[in-house]
Amino acid sequence: MPKRVLTGRVTSDKMDKTITVLVERRVIHPLYKKFIRLSKKYAVHDDLNVCKEGDLVRIEECRPISKRKTWMLVERNGEFVEPPRGFTVAYKAGRSSPVVGLSVPDDAPQAQA
Repeated sequence: MPKRVLTGRVTSDKMDKTITVLVERRVIHPLYKKFIRLSKKYAVHDDLNVCKEGDLVRIEECRPISKRKTWMLVERNGEFVEPPRGFTVAYKAGRSSPVVGLSVPDDAPQAQA
């Protein structure tokens, strides 16, 4: 079963090796057809204590670390974060880009904006 990967914003970094991440999603109301914003807070394992409040992070589901912590930090502000020992990461940074493996030679003409 694939691991879930979510994107959210850090709301608290006061705990040691743990951050609280707020993940918002938009769903459409079944009757009124209006978009509703739903949010949920997750306790996330941050082994190196690198995240600060307000950072945009990507988290991945992992085995339970404690009673509430079943998520691990994967990416912080677009930078890949090394997983702690004993953990593997299914998500690879940059995999979500639409064009993978496309290289432009140095002598190719650049488009003017």
